[in-house]
Amino acid sequence: MLCHGPKELVLLGGRCFLFLALLTLAISVASPWFSSTPSSPVGPTVPSDEKERQQRLIREEQQEALREQARGYLENVLRPRQESRLRKQEERFYQLTGESWKLTGGHKLGSDEDSVSENANLGPGSTPNQEAMRRRRLPEPLKQPVPPIEQPGAEEVPILPEEPPEQADEVVTVALRGPSGRILRRRFLKSCNSQVLLAWMVRVGYPSSIYTLCTPYPRRALPVEGGRTLEDLGITVGTMLNVEEREPASDHRASGALAPSRT
Repeated sequence: MLCHGPKELVLLGGRCFLFLALLTLAISVASPWFSSTPSSPVGPTVPSDEKERQQRLIREEQQEALREQARGYLENVLRPRQESRLRKQEERFYQLTGESWKLTGGHKLGSDEDSVSENANLGPGSTPNQEAMRRRRLPEPLKQPVPPIEQPGAEEVPILPEEPPEQADEVVTVALRGPSGRILRRRFLKSCNSQVLLAWMVRVGYPSSIYTLCTPYPRRALPVEGGRTLEDLGITVGTMLNVEEREPASDHRASGALAPSRT
């Protein structure tokens, strides 16, 4: 029996490794040749696009069939059922309210009598059409003259004197407080006629036939008649006047001077 040294064992292992490497290389080179052999087709192949189109057509046909079934169920089952339910509810409502006569077609009262009377009233030589035309002529309504409605004349808007400048002499500022609490101010000359106050009141939208001017305290109607000036009424400094509605039963004419109040 021969004994091999370490050197021989190393050479033997290298040869085995080289043999395995060559065998692996040969197998890797030869395997594509064996796998490239075409296999016989088992059946006809269908492209994927055509298959998807066929599946889509099948789904659309199924959906259309389902819609047709739903429409048929709605027309033949649901709608008649709802109409029958509504008709029964209507009949029950009219029976409870005592108006069941509304459920019938109705018949014109006295229609037979009208036909008999029409035939009896036909004059000699007149046709039913002519008689019907004669009956359709309604009597003309009595035309009574309508009395003209008196329109209340609109109050003429007066013309106010030009407002003097604030630094002018003999100038006084007058304030008007309306029923709503709105306050308006304007300057006048003390020598102006007291009627300008009423003209100003009308100008700002308060008709003199409904409203009048009153002093705040003591409360009394402002006497603007008699051609008095503002100075005659005591309006020599800033004054506040109230616009109030006229009292029908009271006399708005007052006398005396106006007690001025600072604004």
